[in-house]
Amino acid sequence: EVPESSPPLRNEAAVHVLRGRMKGIQGHCNSCYMDAALFSLFSCTSVLDSMLFMPFPRCDRNVQGILRDEIVNPLRRTGFVRASSVMHLREQLTDKGQCSSFTNAEKDPEEFLNLIMQQILGIEPLLKLQSGGQKEQECYCYQIFMDKQEDLVVPDVQQLVERSFLSSDLKLVEIPSCFIIQMPRFGKEYKMFSKIIPSLELDITDLLLDSPRECCLCGDVATLECS
Repeated sequence: EVPESSPPLRNEAAVHVLRGRMKGIQGHCNSCYMDAALFSLFSCTSVLDSMLFMPFPRCDRNVQGILRDEIVNPLRRTGFVRASSVMHLREQLTDKGQCSSFTNAEKDPEEFLNLIMQQILGIEPLLKLQSGGQKEQECYCYQIFMDKQEDLVVPDVQQLVERSFLSSDLKLVEIPSCFIIQMPRFGKEYKMFSKIIPSLELDITDLLLDSPRECCLCGDVATLECS
């Protein structure tokens, strides 16, 4: 355990601490979905550090302590987290989530995020989405769904998000404080994309509902949108 709070890793410090053998979160017993999610959410960003410290109304302080002291702080301090620490968290999720397979089976990352953010920590949803003028929906992450497109061989995240929103007729109701995006899923036998290039910045201008935008023809404020 590392009880002293550690800031997220940045720039050269991230490279120094995280690169090399025996770095990252040790996998064990189908934990890859959780390992990848935890690494993405906490290793190099503090945007979700409220999960580690805030006394939310329904917050389980025991789970919060395991997440902070046994996983996030060691990851940021030494660049390595033992599989036993993740298993400790999985055991707690099994007890709290009333699902016996969290300790041995592979899960969807969205199922893990919903359980720990909503049921265990009691965090308000991070995203508000609207589809085709219907009632807005709240969620914690967005999973990209799209058909195979031949012109996308090695896409970046910006392209995937835009095309996924377009195909589903989705809009962001407001600018999210944190935009967690799950890449297209695939099984062992099929991969939609062999590689996806991370977009270091994400432009969500065209994804926002009722956001003033520039007309591509005259440069004035646009009054119509062509998909």
